[in-house]
Amino acid sequence: MTDTTRRRYQELIQTLNYHSRLYYTLDSPEISDYEYDQLMQELKRLEAENPQDISPDSPTQRVGDEGLFNTFEKVEHRVPMGSLQDVFSEEELFDFGKRCKEAVPDALFVVEPKIDGLSVSLEYRDGVFFRGSTRGNGQVGEDVSLNLKTIQSIPMTLAEKVPYLEVRGEVYMPKAVFEMLVEQQIQNEETPFKNPRNAAAGGLRQKDPRITAARRLDIFVFNLQQAEGVSFSGHKESLDGLHALGFQVIPSYRRFATIEEAVEEVRRIGEMRGKYPFDIDGAVIKVDDFSQREMLGYTSKFPKWAVAFKYPPEEKETTLRQIEIQVGRTGALTPTAVFDPIQLAGTTVSRAVLHNQDFITEKDLRIGDTILVRKAGEIIPEVIRSVSHEEGSEPYRIPMECPVCHSHAVREDAVIRCINPACPATLRRNLIHFASRAAMDIEGLGPAAIDQLLESGLISSPADLYGLTEEQLTGLERFAEVSARNLVEAIARSKENPLSRLLFGLGIRGIGERAAQLLARHFGTMDAVCQASLEDISAIDGFGEIMAASVVEYFSEPEAKELIEKLRQYGLNFTEPVEETGQALAGKTIVVTGTLPTLKRKEAEALIEQHGGKATSSVSKKTDYVLAGEDAGSKLTKAQQLGIPILSEEEFRAMIQE
Repeated sequence: MTDTTRRRYQELIQTLNYHSRLYYTLDSPEISDYEYDQLMQELKRLEAENPQDISPDSPTQRVGDEGLFNTFEKVEHRVPMGSLQDVFSEEELFDFGKRCKEAVPDALFVVEPKIDGLSVSLEYRDGVFFRGSTRGNGQVGEDVSLNLKTIQSIPMTLAEKVPYLEVRGEVYMPKAVFEMLVEQQIQNEETPFKNPRNAAAGGLRQKDPRITAARRLDIFVFNLQQAEGVSFSGHKESLDGLHALGFQVIPSYRRFATIEEAVEEVRRIGEMRGKYPFDIDGAVIKVDDFSQREMLGYTSKFPKWAVAFKYPPEEKETTLRQIEIQVGRTGALTPTAVFDPIQLAGTTVSRAVLHNQDFITEKDLRIGDTILVRKAGEIIPEVIRSVSHEEGSEPYRIPMECPVCHSHAVREDAVIRCINPACPATLRRNLIHFASRAAMDIEGLGPAAIDQLLESGLISSPADLYGLTEEQLTGLERFAEVSARNLVEAIARSKENPLSRLLFGLGIRGIGERAAQLLARHFGTMDAVCQASLEDISAIDGFGEIMAASVVEYFSEPEAKELIEKLRQYGLNFTEPVEETGQALAGKTIVVTGTLPTLKRKEAEALIEQHGGKATSSVSKKTDYVLAGEDAGSKLTKAQQLGIPILSEEEFRAMIQE
C-alpha cells in the first residue's frame, strides 16, 4: 500500500469498528446500514487489492462483534450462529447462482425476506422450551430465556415431543408497535429509537422481563440449527416441519429451480418491503438441499451456499412548504417539516420531525427548499438534507414565542422552551403523560377524553382528576353512565400505584421510568424526595448532576409543591414498597468491585440494600466494606491503602446468613 492508501485503510478500520460497536453492542447507531455497507465495501476492495497488508483488527477478520455479557449468563453455541455474505447488486446474485450450479447442477434455491431484528437461538428438550440465547459474537451469546418467554409467538411446548431441537429466529418489533413507541418517546421528550431493530435489541436485554413484555416483541424462526429425533432433507422442508411443530416461521419463503427465478423473487420482495408489517433490510437466497450445502462448503467466514442481498434505502426529493411548531409536556418547542406528499416504503408521507434549531441550522433548511427525505428504518420519515434553496430564501429560525400561549420562550442548551407553567399545550401533554400506561395507567383517559375535560373546565391539573364524579362526566358528550363509572373507578385505582409510577407521571424533565424507580427506591417516600438535596440525589448510582438538578428544581417550584399537596389530600400512595429481608447490614456502606464467583454486581448491590445497607460505587473513608472478586483493580488497592475490610462473596453471604 502507498502511504495515502494505508492511512485511508486504517481510517476505515477505525470508523467501521467504532460504528460496529455502536450497532451491535450499544444498540445506538449513528449512521444508516447503507452508509456502513458502503464503507465496508471500500475496505474490502482495498484488502482485495493488497492482501499482504490485511490488518488483524480489520472488521473483515472477525465473525461478529462481542455483545455485552455483564448482565446475563454466557451460552456457548454448539452450532455457531454465523452470518451471511452481503451482496448489493443483481450481478453478484447471478454470479452466486452460477457458482452453485457449476458445483451442483440440480441445486434448488429458497428465497425469503431478511428480517431486520436480533438473532436468537431457541432450544427444546422433549418438546419443551428450556433455553433461549442471543447470537452474541456467533460463538458465545447471552441467556435471555425469561425475556424470550414474554414473546407470545414462541411456543413453550411443541406439537411433538422431539428429544432435542435448536432453531434460530429473528426477534423484531412490529412496525405498528414501533410507531407507537416512538410517538410516546417524542411526547415524553425522550430520544426516540432510530429503528425497530434497536428497539427490539434493547428490549430483549432488559433485566426485568416485564419491561421486555411491554415492548411487545415478536419473532420469526428461519433456520434449523440441530435436531435429535427428527430430520429434514432441505431448508424448505425444515421450515414446513418447524411450522407444523408450532413455530412462526419466516413468511413468503419460496423455492425455485433457477437463479433467474430467484432473483425475480428478490425484486418482488423489494417491491413489497413497505407493505410488510415488519422491517426488512434485504432478501436471502439459500441452496435448499442440506447435503448439497455440505458439498458447497464454507469460506473462512461465510457459507458458500447462501447470500444476503441488501436493498438500498429509498430516498425522494420534495418541497418543504412550512415548519410547524409543537409544544411538548415540558414546554419544548419541537419543529416539524411539512412537505409535499411523497411515496416512501409503501406509504404516503408529508411530515418529519426536525428535532431542534441546531438540526435545522446544520442542514440549512429553508421554507421552499427542495429536500431529500427517507424513512429511517423504513418507518419514521426523516429529512436527510437540503438539495437546493429557493431564490431569495432566508435561513429558518424557530420563533422565540410559544405558538399556543404566546409567552416568551427561552433557549436551554439545544432546546427552545415555553416556560409558562399555565400553557394549555404543556398542560394537555402533561395530563396525557400522567395517565399513560407507564405512569399512572388510567384506563379510558386518552387524549380525546382529556381534551373534553379541559374544554369543559373540569380539570386544570393532574390533581383535579381525583375530584371528578360520575355526575360531572355524564354531563359531557360521549360519556355514558357506564363509561363515566369506569373512568372514575380507574382513576381511584391509580391512587394505589407505587411512588415510582407517580414520580414518572409528574413529568420531571429528564426523569424516565428507570430514574423514577431509582429515586423512589433510594428515598422511599415522596416527602424524602421533595426534601432531598442536590448532593443526596447525585449520590444515587445512575444519577448525574443534571438529572439531580432537574429533580431539585422541580420540587422547589411553588406549582409543584401545590400539586403534591393536592395529591396528598386526595389520598395517593406516596411510598415505594421496599423488599427488605433483614437488617444485617443496617448503616453499612459497601462497595462491590471485580468479578464475583456467582453474583453479578447489580445482584450483590440489591442484596446489600435488601439487608439494610447502602451500595455505593466509589471507595472513601466512609466505606465500611469492599466486596471484592477477581480483577478488582484500583478500588481494591484504595481500600487496602485506607485499611477498609475486604469481603469475599462467601464472607458476604455469611454476614447476611444467606
